[in-house]
Amino acid sequence: MPTKIPAFVRRTLGPALVIALCPPAAMLLWYVNSQEHGSFSALFQTIHHDGLFATVWAAWGPYVFGSKIAWTIIGVFAGIQLAFMKWLPGPAHEGPETPNGHVPVYKANGRLAFGLNLALFFLGGFVFKWFRPGIVYDNFGAILGALNITALGLCLVLYIKGRLRPSGPDSGTSPNPIFDYYSGTELYPRIFGWDIKHFANSRFSMTAWALIPLCFASWQIEHFGHLSTSMLVCVALPLIYLAEFFYWETGYFGTMDIQHDRAGFYLIWGVLVWVPAVYTSPAMYLAEHPVELAWPLAAGIFLVGAFFITAKNLANRERIRVRSTDGDTTIWGKAPLIIRAKYRNGNGEERENILLASGFWGVSRHFHYVGEIIGAFCWSVVGGFSSFAPFFYVTFLSILLLHRGFRDDEKCKAKYGAYWDEYRALVPWKVLPGVY
Repeated sequence: MPTKIPAFVRRTLGPALVIALCPPAAMLLWYVNSQEHGSFSALFQTIHHDGLFATVWAAWGPYVFGSKIAWTIIGVFAGIQLAFMKWLPGPAHEGPETPNGHVPVYKANGRLAFGLNLALFFLGGFVFKWFRPGIVYDNFGAILGALNITALGLCLVLYIKGRLRPSGPDSGTSPNPIFDYYSGTELYPRIFGWDIKHFANSRFSMTAWALIPLCFASWQIEHFGHLSTSMLVCVALPLIYLAEFFYWETGYFGTMDIQHDRAGFYLIWGVLVWVPAVYTSPAMYLAEHPVELAWPLAAGIFLVGAFFITAKNLANRERIRVRSTDGDTTIWGKAPLIIRAKYRNGNGEERENILLASGFWGVSRHFHYVGEIIGAFCWSVVGGFSSFAPFFYVTFLSILLLHRGFRDDEKCKAKYGAYWDEYRALVPWKVLPGVY
């Protein structure tokens, strides 16, 4: 039997360490790419020579409070996303029912918002010259500093709000304020009518993830006179990934991030700071370290990445289609193999959900994670092997998704019981067939 982690470690020490270590880690990753030429060994030498706290202060100290330019960039960007969420047209979409019987409602205008964001970026940056896209790279340290303050403050506001005035029935606190700050006190908090998780997870972080590498690419053109083939692949593949994300944004509302994770540090700080700092890091490295790949090699890497990114989204669509048609469809030319799993919600009412064991979902229980990891590897490997910096994101992503597969299995076992055991017998592999 595995050793059970003590409650103090799980609920106090572990969360406290994550809260304390992640903000400086995000700043150090930027510092490695911008000041140490992408060399982690140089960072470790600096830490050995100057000490850890002095090195962290060198990276973070000048940018703790951001800068006027950084706050302006963040404010304009966030304001546009909030306006798009509220006022762009789109049909109402109901998310999955929560254990306490609440059904969240979203305005499904993600496709239009993403298209308008790209149009505004290209028109404002390159046609009308309202701003210089490369300014984001020049001020990225200050932007991360301002985002750190924003995210840490918002998490505190959400913690207090959850204790005093929760938005719905899916909320609660414990006697441990550290754990509550870390994990969150509400599942679907709303402020002034805006769904905070929808804004932070989708509209702010995912849109920023699309636009920031474009800013880094623009900076590379400014300083080197052309766009490297490596940067082209590194920018194009995430754009495909994110275009497909927003095309099927309503499917995201049924993922574990939205359905199960409360709006605390783990989620909110993660998407407001960790995503801009880490998910864009391959392009951050390439901005100053362009790699000229032969066109056939660049095209080959691009096609492999695009294939697996698309496979990941097709897998998600398979499951959505089967559930929306109540199984009356075909998967890979055949009737789907399904399990009608019954469970009880928080009110004790019996519900039913379909578990799909055909198509991609018959290969492994989380085959879509394979598509994410290989896609990320393709837009990272174009940075070459002279530095680990381009591979930091895909390494983190692999650990995150493998752990998430484990977490999801535990949650599904608790929810579906014997039905989940039946499903695991049909699909024995969590993520990668033959390996895990």
